[in-house]
Amino acid sequence: MQTAAVRKRYLEFFEKRGHTLIPSGLLVPENDPTTLFTGSGMQPLLPYLLGEPHPAGKRLVNSQKCFRAEDIDEVGDNRHTTFFEMLGNWSLGDYFKTEQLQWFFEFLTDGEHGIGLDPSRLYVTVFGGDTESGIRRDDEAAEIWQKLFREKGIDAAIAEIGSEKAGSERGIRPGERIFYYGAKKNWWSRMGDPAKMPAGEPGGPDSEMFFDFDPSGAMHDKRFGENCHPNCDCGRFMEIGNSVFMQYRKRADGGFDELPQKNVDFGGGLERMTAATGGDPDVFRIDTLRALIDGIEARMEARYGGNEQLTLSFRVVADHLRGAVFMIADGILPANKEQGYFVRRLLRRAVRHMDLLGMQENTLHELVPLVAEHYADKYPVLVEQTRDIREEIQKEEEKFRLTLARGLKEFERMSAEGPSGTAAFDLYQTYGFPFEMTLELAHEKGFTIDREEFEAQFRSHQDASRAGAEKKFHGGLADHSAMSVRYHTATHLLHQALRDVLGEHVFQKGSNITPERLRFDFVHPRKMTREELERVERAVNERIAADLPVAFEILPLEEAKRRGAIGLFEDQYGEKVKVYKIGEGASRADGLYSFEFCGGPHVGNTRELGEGGTRFKIIKEEAISSGIRRIRAVLAEV
Repeated sequence: MQTAAVRKRYLEFFEKRGHTLIPSGLLVPENDPTTLFTGSGMQPLLPYLLGEPHPAGKRLVNSQKCFRAEDIDEVGDNRHTTFFEMLGNWSLGDYFKTEQLQWFFEFLTDGEHGIGLDPSRLYVTVFGGDTESGIRRDDEAAEIWQKLFREKGIDAAIAEIGSEKAGSERGIRPGERIFYYGAKKNWWSRMGDPAKMPAGEPGGPDSEMFFDFDPSGAMHDKRFGENCHPNCDCGRFMEIGNSVFMQYRKRADGGFDELPQKNVDFGGGLERMTAATGGDPDVFRIDTLRALIDGIEARMEARYGGNEQLTLSFRVVADHLRGAVFMIADGILPANKEQGYFVRRLLRRAVRHMDLLGMQENTLHELVPLVAEHYADKYPVLVEQTRDIREEIQKEEEKFRLTLARGLKEFERMSAEGPSGTAAFDLYQTYGFPFEMTLELAHEKGFTIDREEFEAQFRSHQDASRAGAEKKFHGGLADHSAMSVRYHTATHLLHQALRDVLGEHVFQKGSNITPERLRFDFVHPRKMTREELERVERAVNERIAADLPVAFEILPLEEAKRRGAIGLFEDQYGEKVKVYKIGEGASRADGLYSFEFCGGPHVGNTRELGEGGTRFKIIKEEAISSGIRRIRAVLAEV
């Protein structure tokens, strides 16, 4: 099946079962500085999973754009991608395990309304219990799975495994289809397994579904363990879905109580499900990625699958370009830090691998329309922004090639002084000079580079980077501190002030808030004058001093638009929306100052922004790309 068909069937399947279709959130969680990217479908829904009522009700379904930066170095095998879509359905205190597992199994195996997978090639894992916390194994889920398999004529035996090591030692025995694993594999919380959860934290067991691409077992690679099992990384089994049952809350004494509202949070990889329908474990052969592979092949003589190294390069170029296209469309531009660093890293790694493939220089941008065309129905913004995206990618490739030229000069100096793994790492770290290129040049000059020394330096750097990044990849623990909430409201005042001073062409392209400052990106064709900046500052401070009330309404989308509400990327909103208003009146026409789509949270009155004698102050206004400006501002004492 094609990707769009799998997505369509999934969404329609759950809509028919009472779920409201909600749109995808952005790749950068709005006003959440604690995580760099949206890496799962649950992140935008976290407040609702924790108890806040959702405007669309208790049953939800969507396909969420996701990006996982930690997988960049994994891309090159047959299943890892940085960008992907996560199919998700949620029950917010409504149905639970029986309905969830039955519906998911039905979707997977029904050929008419689902995707028609052979049930004999499906394997599941469930939570095997945790002795330290005293939480028992999830026998309920295992028994539900046994019943569902039995209805398909499959006698599904249950196996105790517990860990990857144990699985490798024992393998799969005849008839086994349901496997108990420990908390490291089949428990979900934002902080990890039960021992790592703080008091008050919700969590629960999960159940993962795997597709068997090789029932004979012949494709098992013993580099990944003596025997194959569902959690083996050899490629035979691929996880295609995970049902999380948010069932418990941790007590201060380390024990657990059951939650009064039990939630279901399901996530399934769209690309992986599509690969399963074709019986091919290589996700780069599904239509959306295959289009890019074909586009690369058309520009060179090499063919995908021809040899291991070239195939890796095909995959890196296809994945990294697609990821960069989606991020640029969401307003994330190449830069040296934060999210922009990863766009830059994707594009530079793609350029390096297009060179290995022998593609013509400065042609990476020509592949952008292949991404836009294959996602046009679901994400029309890609088609609308194709020209701008191509320009950004072309500029970045040209900039990188200048960097490579500087790196070559540094290489000459390094080779004269005597090559080393440490020097090669400095070249990589400072100039973005690929290690593979250093090796090639060194070979041409007749000397060798100590790979182990380079890799030791690289691992040390990677460990330090991961340690710093862990705080930002911890599941999206949004910062709702008092100061961040004040800045959140200040962005609404700033947005409206900019529109009043500069014109209604101004609209938000992104924002980032910390307890120390706000950053606001917006559409405007030129640098703001000092007078304009002062007028905007004055307008915001006047509204702070005016003690304007701040409140929200939940409205039908069309009514909100009719009443003058503005927002960030309107295609992310559902049929009902939460609209925050600042000031008196029912709409902009009735005297409201600000009327904007937003999930919150906000202060109750603008006077809270001026507590302690603080005033709104613009620190910097700058261009970040053609037609996009950025303001950094603070609430500081006069």
